[in-house]
Amino acid sequence: MTGAVTPGTDAVPAEPAVPPETDIERFWQVACHRAKLTTLPGYLPATSLELVTPPAWSFGRTPEQADTLLGLVLDGTKTATASAAEEYAAEGEPLPAPGDLGIVLDGSGRPRALLVTTEVRVVPFAEVDAEHARLEGEGDLSLAHWRRAHEAFFDAGPGFRVDMPVVLERFTLLHQA
Repeated sequence: MTGAVTPGTDAVPAEPAVPPETDIERFWQVACHRAKLTTLPGYLPATSLELVTPPAWSFGRTPEQADTLLGLVLDGTKTATASAAEEYAAEGEPLPAPGDLGIVLDGSGRPRALLVTTEVRVVPFAEVDAEHARLEGEGDLSLAHWRRAHEAFFDAGPGFRVDMPVVLERFTLLHQA
């Protein structure tokens, strides 16, 4: 995921306060077993899934946004996010796909949640629907609120255009610390 609290729900790679890799790896090892991503008993050698740690990132552009949006994920309110497709291209990253795993960091850079992407759509900003806005779980859950918040968020990033392609992603929380 790439790149957003009100404003915005895109997930952006965490830059400030990224924890040491060992914290992320430790979280991944625990999450992998607790989320039942492996069927092998703990005394057998690691599976390839356990050996490849998913990318770690945080929601929003600030530590405060990261904490607020993570809180919505952890309480079950937020099950979707949106990001500017142009940011993926600029960073040379592929778009998310169903089945992708991600470790979500809090505003201090600590791993707190393991998510799996369940659905991805790319639509023009103007075609984002009310259901997606509600699933993002922010503000009053309305499409009007979503549009205001995301217009401001995208304008501060890649630049807002009403026809800009937006990556709409749904996810499921598999494990939380």
